[in-house]
Amino acid sequence: MKDSDIQKLIFIYNADSGLKNALLDSAHKILNPSTYNCNLCDITFGVFTENKIWKQFREQTDLEMEFLHKDEYKKQYASKFGNKFGFPIILAQGNGELQVFVSTEEMNTIEDAQSLIRLIEERVKA
Repeated sequence: MKDSDIQKLIFIYNADSGLKNALLDSAHKILNPSTYNCNLCDITFGVFTENKIWKQFREQTDLEMEFLHKDEYKKQYASKFGNKFGFPIILAQGNGELQVFVSTEEMNTIEDAQSLIRLIEERVKA
């Protein structure tokens, strides 16, 4: 998929939606952060609030973005695209298809919001 074909980026967290899950995830981040399994969550959100650098980027970019928990993704997209992706992941949607924009493996190597923003900007421009 050419970058000009990207209609939106879909960010999928390796966490389920809902208040109970959010509270459990926050507790996990506090009590045992080294075993928390959603680097996308860590990068874009602190324990209780959205990362300021990430929020500023998200609000100022022209990129259309959709943010889903893995259970929401499975309900919304699985019938069309199957469950062929691991999480967390960023997908690019365009021309009626989804392609990996940032893989799970790569997402797990990103250290902070600024690095994620740089990667997104580089790939969109390329």
